[in-house]
Amino acid sequence: MSRHEPMTAMPPLVRNVVHFVRVLRAAGLPMSPAHAVDALDALGWIDIGRRDDVRAALATLLVSAPDERELFDAAFDLFWRDPDWEGKLRALLLPKVQGAMPPPKRNNRLADALAARRPPAGANPPSAAQERHELHARVTFSAEERLRQRDFDTLSADEWRALRHLIRGHRLPLATEPTRRLKAASRGSRADLRASARHAVRAGGDWTVWKYRAVVQRKPPLVLLLDISGSMSSYSRAVLYFCHALLQSRERLQVFLFGTRLTHATRALRERDPDVAIAALSAQVSDWSGGTRIGAALAEFNRRWARRVLAGRATVLLVTDGLDYEAIDVLEAEMARLHRFAHRVVWLNPLLRYRDFSPTARGVQAIAPHVDSCHPIHNLESLEAFARSLGGPWPQALTSHTKTTGGATQCN
Repeated sequence: MSRHEPMTAMPPLVRNVVHFVRVLRAAGLPMSPAHAVDALDALGWIDIGRRDDVRAALATLLVSAPDERELFDAAFDLFWRDPDWEGKLRALLLPKVQGAMPPPKRNNRLADALAARRPPAGANPPSAAQERHELHARVTFSAEERLRQRDFDTLSADEWRALRHLIRGHRLPLATEPTRRLKAASRGSRADLRASARHAVRAGGDWTVWKYRAVVQRKPPLVLLLDISGSMSSYSRAVLYFCHALLQSRERLQVFLFGTRLTHATRALRERDPDVAIAALSAQVSDWSGGTRIGAALAEFNRRWARRVLAGRATVLLVTDGLDYEAIDVLEAEMARLHRFAHRVVWLNPLLRYRDFSPTARGVQAIAPHVDSCHPIHNLESLEAFARSLGGPWPQALTSHTKTTGGATQCN
């Protein structure tokens, strides 16, 4: 193609480039209509018969971070080379037995983006009966609503896949707290006399403009301590998907996993694809779905990490069922120490889903006096309710499971 050839002479290529940009946006890359326009302009200056040149030109314009290149290459290979990519995509989604070899790693975000491709122009439109059926289905109790109330520990593989998409698309800004720092502002109730005086000197001594200062609002940091023992495996995976969404929103969050030992998992969760990140964590952490030693893990956190990550009025989110039966005196002492380090300690316990839950286990009794509030976290509905509490004032975040007795917080 000549560089002076008008783009209107190639409507199929134009449509394909626009759709390719839409696929990348659906897969999570920050795409806009301007990217499609730039890509079409760039293809007018190269030989589109050379595949490597087309890949390099599109990657230069559409890839803005190193971790996006792998996703771009996978999408380019599927979209531009193989005419039967839909059939191969369906084959990738089906489980296969390949002897003793593990299944090939795939990108779920890319598969979902390609599966959402619009039907071709020649496809028959849906009939009136089908349209009436779809309209009727929308007003019924949907499967998504039922899924929000299902316990994480009872989900099938297909339900887990649907749940991951719901959690992945969840974005909720966290609440801010006022600090003692001040910043320049255009209006307010705090007059900045020094700035106003400097402006008056520059204006010849005329105090016609006043400068103000306002209180700096900052999101308090969060520190997650997540139990990954056997009894918490399903719940911890759901919480990790929620934490991945927070980290992708640039929230101030540090994640630690503990079973029989403590693991710092924040860096691994910064991977753009949550499925890849959590699969890597599962392979990296040797005590996943094993035993639990809450007291020893908290002791290591207090000794190695507490002074580094609990500064700046940090809130600790402790996700565990509290079922620990050894070294209870160590657990109680380390919980008291953790409560002194942190600004708040919030306990997320899946056992609170039971109406008649009673803190009779020794581990639960050791943890309960040293937390500020308790929340159930056993399904998507409870997870979203807790997320909404993070976006509002903390006094309103206390649930009905929390009561104060003699200066200590009890979770019932």
